[in-house]
Amino acid sequence: MVSYIQVSFEGAGAGTGGLAWGQQQVWRAIVEVGASMSMGGAVPVTDGRTVEDIAAELRFLMSRYAALRSRLVFTEPWHATSVDACHLVQQEIAAEGTAALEVHDAGPDEDPAEIAGALFAEWKARNFDYAHEWPIREAVVRQDGAVTHVVVQISHLVADGSALGTMIRSLFSRESPYTAMQPLDLVAAQRSSSRTTDTAMRYWEAALRQLPPRRLPAAVDRGEPRWRQVVWRSTALLLASRRAAALLGTDTGSVLLAAYAVACHEVTGQRAPFATQVIVSNRFRPGLADVISPLAQNGLAVLDVAGLAPREVVDQARRAFLNASKHAYYDPAARLALFDRRGGVDLAVFYNDRRVGILEAQGPLAEVPAAAEVEAARPLTALVSERPLPFFNEQLMVNVDDVVDTVQLTVEVDTHHLAMADLHRLLLAMEAFAVAAALDQAGAPDETAALDQPAVLEQAGALGQAAALDQAVAST
Repeated sequence: MVSYIQVSFEGAGAGTGGLAWGQQQVWRAIVEVGASMSMGGAVPVTDGRTVEDIAAELRFLMSRYAALRSRLVFTEPWHATSVDACHLVQQEIAAEGTAALEVHDAGPDEDPAEIAGALFAEWKARNFDYAHEWPIREAVVRQDGAVTHVVVQISHLVADGSALGTMIRSLFSRESPYTAMQPLDLVAAQRSSSRTTDTAMRYWEAALRQLPPRRLPAAVDRGEPRWRQVVWRSTALLLASRRAAALLGTDTGSVLLAAYAVACHEVTGQRAPFATQVIVSNRFRPGLADVISPLAQNGLAVLDVAGLAPREVVDQARRAFLNASKHAYYDPAARLALFDRRGGVDLAVFYNDRRVGILEAQGPLAEVPAAAEVEAARPLTALVSERPLPFFNEQLMVNVDDVVDTVQLTVEVDTHHLAMADLHRLLLAMEAFAVAAALDQAGAPDETAALDQPAVLEQAGALGQAAALDQAVAST
């Protein structure tokens, strides 16, 4: 049985305006793939919270965060379906209103977990009605009067993973005022940031001049299912990246990006500079840490690979990521105009290190993994899953997932550009590079000295990268 509680709310930040830069990038992807790209899940409730408690939480979130009170406005019908109209789409933020909290009562012979899971799967498969529906759906499942699960889904158009974390944390400190920019404030601030866009576009144009037309071979139908997703885990890659980072005085993110670069060159046979678009959160920028909006934009990392020792490639990767991050905050229309001026650019290869939660939770590295540990972990490498995708709008995307005690890669691929056998080779080549970097002592400090370096004690360089980026942004 399903019932509904109407939750009233009111809050600041109301008005009408365009989409912020990160929202434009997300909206373009939503239109291309035809899916809401939403976040959320079905979570067990074990702390005795009631339906009234959950309703109060929803009221708090809707009142505090203007993004959750937003709907899209399409001045022309074609704005809702065209990737070329992202800059024309408007958002309207309400000052007040009501949101429906669904209440699902499980019968005595029903499994509440199954009801919650089925509801989230149904929501996941159903796109948001962007013009008429709030960008958050919430429900509770209860049995015998007690709440067993909360189900939440939030549109990626209004939040990213970091924003979702901010909202969750705020539920535990509701007295603290919210001082970050609301969505329309962010739009206004970006409108006056032409210098930031100009600087970014100069970097992108200079980088594009170095590159050949393609990252991957031209499309060939090999008779394989075209769009595939692979989930792959390697404990050896985790340990090797930690050891290499410690011995080289850098971060694991640089080691993994270097491994991706070398593996791509090995599999494709390219000898030109390696280039990939990287997803940059942009939350290291002043005033953006707690903004509830998707802030991630594409950066462009370019680095040399051929003929370099592993430690040199890792250093190149570190510099390339810093440069990419420094120049990943811009008006998307300017980047599209740059691509048009250059006659079309094939940059459909991506890398997305999304381990923020795990890095924050793990803290400093207690000790450097031993070489023997790295080697012993290699037999644990495993393919977790492989499944078809209904559509994939790029050629290759490697995501580093937030998973404890391993490196998990979720990879989407267009097999017309990279055969499945080559993708499997690429993953193993990434592991092989990291192991080689971890075991190569030439030019690396000894392990005792490495442990004394502050960079080593910052797990995966999360703090060091942010500090370096803060300084780089301040210098522009």
